[in-house]
Amino acid sequence: MNNTVTIVTGGAQGIGRAISELIAQKGGDIAIFDVIDGSEAKASILSKGRRCEFYKVDVSDLQAVQNAVDSVVKDLGRVDNLVNNAGITIDKLLVRMKEEDWDSVIRINLKSVFNCTKSVIRHMLKTGGSIVNISSIAGVMGNPGQANYAASKAGIIGFTKSIAREYAERAIRVNAIAPGFIRTKMTDSLDEKTKELTLAAVPLKRLGEPEDIANAVYFLLSRYGSYITGEVINVNGGLHM
Repeated sequence: MNNTVTIVTGGAQGIGRAISELIAQKGGDIAIFDVIDGSEAKASILSKGRRCEFYKVDVSDLQAVQNAVDSVVKDLGRVDNLVNNAGITIDKLLVRMKEEDWDSVIRINLKSVFNCTKSVIRHMLKTGGSIVNISSIAGVMGNPGQANYAASKAGIIGFTKSIAREYAERAIRVNAIAPGFIRTKMTDSLDEKTKELTLAAVPLKRLGEPEDIANAVYFLLSRYGSYITGEVINVNGGLHM
């Protein structure tokens, strides 16, 4: 990962920040795309002696993404890797789900992956590169109350496999990771009963940490994953085998 440039969407907090910081620790430079303030994440990466630029960009807007990617190439010299991590949830049973709840989740979770991948591929055609898309266990096995989220994450898996086939001969690898229950602000806000039920269902009897996902992303981006493409790696403590 030495001296590579990696774009991480949703890289200012949670799993995205853990990914950004680990790549920086391993010697890579980072471009963070997010809609929230990325100054703390940027400062953390700079403290590790790596370059980092923050771009406030709505990843569901194709033109905004294309402009941001062009800025990354101008500011950092190139793009070697992309991690499509940005995502939201708006959980409701289907009969209560509004059209805008569906559209918002699909736009931010799935359309953003199209936008960012399309925008970086043109820079990778001559040099090769690696793309990791963050899916979810919900996209693999479904989850009640998350029809919109599960559909978006399942779509990421199909997209990953298709783009992996399209660009393998250009030395561009494309893989996905499907996290299970990861300790984030969202899971921290769950009531104790829900947390107990969640842990009871996980064979390893613990929630995952953002670093667990970051480690898997690093593996796929690095030389250790150089013969892997079109795969979905489940990181879920055994919840889905």
